Amino acid sequence: MKISEIFYSIQGEGTLAGVPSVFVRTSGCNLRCTWCDTPYTSWEPDGREMSIPDILAEVHPYQAGHVVVTGGEPMIAPGIVELTGELKRLGLHITVETAGTVDQPVVCDLMSISPKLKNSTPHQRDSGRWAAQHDRLRYRPDVLMRLMRDYQYQLKFVVSDPVDLPEIETILIDTGANRGCVLLMPEGIDGATLQQRARWLAELCKRERFRYRPRLHIDLFGN
Repeated sequence: MKISEIFYSIQGEGTLAGVPSVFVRTSGCNLRCTWCDTPYTSWEPDGREMSIPDILAEVHPYQAGHVVVTGGEPMIAPGIVELTGELKRLGLHITVETAGTVDQPVVCDLMSISPKLKNSTPHQRDSGRWAAQHDRLRYRPDVLMRLMRDYQYQLKFVVSDPVDLPEIETILIDTGANRGCVLLMPEGIDGATLQQRARWLAELCKRERFRYRPRLHIDLFGN
């Protein structure tokens, strides 16, 4: 498998925010979000080829109870099913972070799904050459429904503007998602932007009964 990085930190997003976790970041993605915060796994994927025993050997010494398999898009990584099975044999709680465009029979305790909204389409970035492909692939309600059926899940949406809300509501109607599993997060790569957007997003969450979640990793470490 091509692995971008393995590191020990705290979970920055979602219902497990703040939990110490080992992150296994696969390299490669089928999408090209305009605001992608890990371009080294999508726009310009890098990393090293690692066997599953080698990955386990790097994860185990941290003695963490939680592991986050992320990307890029880990669901397209060759060997992802075997990797999650072996991580579970270590006794770890496994979160898989995915955009929800591909379904694989992984072993997973929390399926953390981040469907990409229209605000992610790269109309300008890289002269817009990825825009059509990204828009065609970014929303797969059939895949979302299978993941929500088969796993404990959370739906995380990155929100740039209040106009994103109708699209989120459409996704919930299309998929029959549990509203209580929906988390809204402000889009941004610096603390000032997140703080500004957090103010109106928190009010939106109060009004529409969504759960607001900060992005701790950006608050702590910046871009």
